[in-house]
Amino acid sequence: MSFWIASVVGSAAAYLIGSTPAGYLAGKLLKGIDIREHGSKSTGATNVLRTLGKWPALVVLLVDVLKGAAAVIFARWFCFWSSATPPSAISDMPVWAPWVVCLAGLAVLLGHSRSIWLNFTGGKSAATRLGVLLAMSWPVGLGAATAFAVVLAVSRIVSLSSMLAALTAIALVGGMEQPLPYRLLVIAGGIYVIVRHRANIARLMSGAEPRL
Repeated sequence: MSFWIASVVGSAAAYLIGSTPAGYLAGKLLKGIDIREHGSKSTGATNVLRTLGKWPALVVLLVDVLKGAAAVIFARWFCFWSSATPPSAISDMPVWAPWVVCLAGLAVLLGHSRSIWLNFTGGKSAATRLGVLLAMSWPVGLGAATAFAVVLAVSRIVSLSSMLAALTAIALVGGMEQPLPYRLLVIAGGIYVIVRHRANIARLMSGAEPRL
């Protein structure tokens, strides 16, 4: 029973955490605009950078990363808290806790890109996914962040950097000792981020994707 309670509560909390629309709020507070009507129409940090400037974009980026980390940390904590009442359930923690974290990680990505507060619109979940990776397995997160930084420095194309970072995380988690649910989370999350960039892929193929 603890598994199902932890899964429902962890996923619901993660979705609501992810739904917090930092980019949208920045547009409303700083310029009184709906950022979804400007630039790429995304609520992510890149569109905030192009629409509002570098400092608002930096704040939004940090908030989006922290959302992903907070969802994983909360789900993991709730697993231990919910299983503490019946002591016999503690021995089951290594078995089912990673699955709860996996579900929460997917839920926070969904919340960021399909926010309940924005009629199920939002960003592309790349920064939030980085937060998930850092909280779930910091070596994988650090590797993905490094890949993003290197590709961005060379290409100056954020979308390309985000997608290659997602692929890097998938490659890294496959070569590390990680629970199966974590591997599935990294793979599913990476595919989700890439699918969210399908319009960017079309622009990359046509040579029309903007650079920083």
